[in-house]
Amino acid sequence: MGILNITPDSFSDGCELGEAGGNSFQVNLDKVLARAESMIQAGAAILDVGGESTRPGAEDISSDQELERVIPVLDSLRKHFDICLSVDTSSPEVMNEAIAAGANLVNDVRALARDNAVELMAASKVAVCLMHMQGQPRTMQKEYHYKNVVSDVCQFLAARLEVCEKAGITRERLLVDPGFGFGKSVAHNFELLKNLEAFEPLGVPLLVGLSRKSMLGAVTDKAVDQRLAASVAAATLALQGGARIIRSHDVAATVDAIRVHCAYTQA
Repeated sequence: MGILNITPDSFSDGCELGEAGGNSFQVNLDKVLARAESMIQAGAAILDVGGESTRPGAEDISSDQELERVIPVLDSLRKHFDICLSVDTSSPEVMNEAIAAGANLVNDVRALARDNAVELMAASKVAVCLMHMQGQPRTMQKEYHYKNVVSDVCQFLAARLEVCEKAGITRERLLVDPGFGFGKSVAHNFELLKNLEAFEPLGVPLLVGLSRKSMLGAVTDKAVDQRLAASVAAATLALQGGARIIRSHDVAATVDAIRVHCAYTQA
């Protein structure tokens, strides 16, 4: 899953796909299409488009702002490429418009917790990824508490899966993400990475996003733009733990790691 952040302030690549000026952010569709084409040629199977930054400390934005960023991008990507498109959003309004624009997957860091989100997705036919986050982006890294991070996250995701199924979203349409970096310490993140097999009983594919994250910077002492090796190492460990989808900024290197892992497991 290649990441296309359509924001001025995402932690790793904010503003790379547009221009910010004053209080506005203007998407550059030529940059988006060039980045998308590069990712597809490198082996991406999914493109994940996000218009809301969910980095630690990020400010909230309105659904209208998010729509202005995301919908033209989805329209353009669908016109130019035959590929699975994901929208990274928690807003039911954005979900609805994104599905109409051709999104095949809704990737929600808030696990469909907002009003009407579950009902909207139940009425659709697209896939849904439910992520665990303790707190909200603005404050999630200031305070967090777990009795046992692995079992707590598993229990949360199991509960959200049950809510979705009761609403009519079939299990075949569901994925889960443990939410690395979302309301978790460095130790919590590595404990989750070491115990990804614990999510297998949930019975749905596991999506993992570790690319360039602060947990990797904490152990390598490398800046965000110098975490490629650490990101690929973490992705490989996630594959060993049962991850089925790897969300990454660096598609080419990550696809190489996936291919080596596949050859190793099939030998």
